[in-house]
Amino acid sequence: MEKITSFTINHLKLEPGVYVSRVDHYNGTAITTFDLRMTAPNREPVMNTAELHTIEHLGATYLRNHKDWADRVVYFGPMGCRTGCYMLLAGELTSRDVLPLVTGMFEFIRDFEGEIPGAKARDCGNYLDQNLSMAKWLAKRYLDNTLYNITDDHLVYPE
Repeated sequence: MEKITSFTINHLKLEPGVYVSRVDHYNGTAITTFDLRMTAPNREPVMNTAELHTIEHLGATYLRNHKDWADRVVYFGPMGCRTGCYMLLAGELTSRDVLPLVTGMFEFIRDFEGEIPGAKARDCGNYLDQNLSMAKWLAKRYLDNTLYNITDDHLVYPE
């Protein structure tokens, strides 16, 4: 059985960034999967489920309500390894194309106050597993350490 593409990326060299993981075509529509890598794999601690769950709720809410991008959002959610999130958008896009969107989403998470959308028993299968303060801290860290000063090395997967 062939390795899937994401398992061929050298995670020992991978740094936090915004990467195009793959582009798929479905019924004539391109769908770009973005790897929003928030921590350095195997070198930094992974995110706990509570804060990653909060990032998922806030990020999905932001994206699906965005005036320019909402109709192109296919999916937003955490990676199983807990080092980042996947964002799937309709269209053949580059990392640079979505930087303003990703930056805005993480600013929204960093600055969010109030009740986490969808964090009620009726709305979520694990509504108690949330951590807003840590999600905000992680969003700020990603913005300050990666997104605000991003270089090409953090937009294209390492060889």
